[in-house]
Formats: sequence, C-alpha cells, structure tokens
Amino acid sequence: MARITFLEAIMQAQQEEMQRDDKVFIMGEDVRCNVFGTTTGFVDAFGAERVRDTPISENGFIGAAGGAAMVGMRPIVDATISSFLFPAMDQICSIIAKSRYIYGGQAKLPLVIRSCLFYGNSNAAQHSDRPYSMFMNMPGLKIIAPSCASDMKGLLKAAVRSDDPVLSFEDSTCWMAKDEVPEGEHIIPLGKGDIKREGSDVTIIGVAGGVNVALKAAKALEQEGISAEVIDPRTLVPLDRELILQSVRKTGRAICVDPAHMTCSAASEISATIVENAFDALRAPVLRVTTPDTHLPFSPHIEKPLYPSVERIVDAARKVVGTKQTQPA
Repeated sequence: MARITFLEAIMQAQQEEMQRDDKVFIMGEDVRCNVFGTTTGFVDAFGAERVRDTPISENGFIGAAGGAAMVGMRPIVDATISSFLFPAMDQICSIIAKSRYIYGGQAKLPLVIRSCLFYGNSNAAQHSDRPYSMFMNMPGLKIIAPSCASDMKGLLKAAVRSDDPVLSFEDSTCWMAKDEVPEGEHIIPLGKGDIKREGSDVTIIGVAGGVNVALKAAKALEQEGISAEVIDPRTLVPLDRELILQSVRKTGRAICVDPAHMTCSAASEISATIVENAFDALRAPVLRVTTPDTHLPFSPHIEKPLYPSVERIVDAARKVVGTKQTQPA
C-alpha cells in the first residue's frame, strides 16, 4: 500500500494505462504544462504524439477524441473543469453517447473524458458547476465520481479499459486528501459501490466529495448515539442500486448527500430508487441534502453555506431518527 493524494492517483492511473497499452493517449488543454499535476513527466516518458495539447475548443477536441476512439485508439481527454463540457454537449450527447447504438454495435467508443468539479473556492458561476446529473440522463455514457484516491485510481483504470465512453468527474475538494492505495494492478469495476462506514440507524448516501462530508457527519452523530452507515456509489452510471437498497432495508432511513443542485439531481434519482424499491422498509421520509437551485456566487461567505455541510447532514439525521433538530435540513 502507498499513501498518495487524489491527484497523484489520477497521474498513476494514466501513466500505468499508457505504459500498458500504446493505444492510450492523453489530450486536452495545457496537458503538457501539467497545470494540475496529473501529467508530470509524461512528454518525456511517452513523447509529444501521445501527450497532445489542444486548442481551446472543447467541441473540437472532444469530437476529435470520439473519432479517434472509433478507429481503435483509447483517448483520455482532459477537459479541465466540468463547466467546460457545456461547449461540447453536441459531440458528447449527439455523437459519442449514441454512436455505438445507432451503428448497431459496429463502432466502439473507448474514451474517457476527465473534468474536475471546481467548486467551493470562489470560482463563481461559470466555473463551479457540478453537472454529472445532466449526463446521467443521457443513455450511452458511463459516469464515475470518486471520493478518495484509491477509488479514483481503480475506477479511472477501469474506465480507460472500457469500450464505452466514460465521464470522470473529479471533485476538487478531494484533490489533496491522501489515501492508502494498493500497489500493482488495482482495478475497481464500474458499477460497484462501497460501504465507507457501517451503521444501523440511518443510511447516508454521498456523491463525490459529499461522501467525505457524510463521514464527518457520521462521526458527529456517533456522539449522539446515532449509528450512520455511509454508502459511496462511486459510479453514478451504472448505479449500484442493490447496495443502496440493501443498506436502506437494514437501517430503515435514508439521506442523500449531493453537492449538485437539488432538482433532477443524482440525489433525486437515488431517492426515487429507494422509494420505489424499499418503501416497505422505510421508517421515515427519504431526505436530500444538496445545493439550492441557484448559481454560485464569487463571495465565499455566501457560497460555502450553500453546499452540504456536517451540520445540515446531522440535522437531517436527527429528523429521520426522531431527535431534536437545531436547524432546517
């Protein structure tokens, strides 16, 4: 086991997959100058042909990656910030997500589109989006949203090896957190969630960085005699519904913690899954702790309280368990 950061996990996963398969290459804005530290030494190790800087045209280079994937390459596209996926929505949704279907399986699209969820640090409305739920609504795409370094590395390696397009949403609030990562071949199958903490009174399902906030809330709840189980889906598409339902059937209560906006969120889909399939096990309503449906301001004093917090999760748990609340969830 090696203790590394989330960003180091991304670098290792890319490096190992490029060493394993010469069809894997990386492309995107400023990948050669290594802005976020995930391509350190890549040009020297793999050459400029496999580490390609692109123009600032997401629609262009993500479309080019789709074409490269169709003819047998395995591109990793670094789209930098998740908000920058919007200019490429036509290529992602009209071409990349649909081509394997419309060509009757004759075309494979083994590409990974990486982007970071760049919120919580005064990046303002145009750079702080958490848009994974938009892409959950588009068939043909797989989506990963890891919360720790070990999951990041294992899922990214699995994504590179997938013959389907995978969107990797990488939460910037997790970047510098260190985690024990197995050395050698470390693959986590897409669609396999994880129990990050076992409990008996309430299930808290977190998404991306929401998992780490949920774990802190679970520790606080333990001091009040409330045992919280924390579930990390890790992959949003496909979603490990059975793991979530198994936990909810055990605890009888559920809270979904999602840094994205509430309406049509990953939390909404998870909540609907629970109500449709485990209603008879519920002892209280399913609650969502999300970000309000508002654009994010530059001001840190206004921005930070909008996101899921330990306090909001604790109050939600008190509500479903039936103890005193201190503030609205």
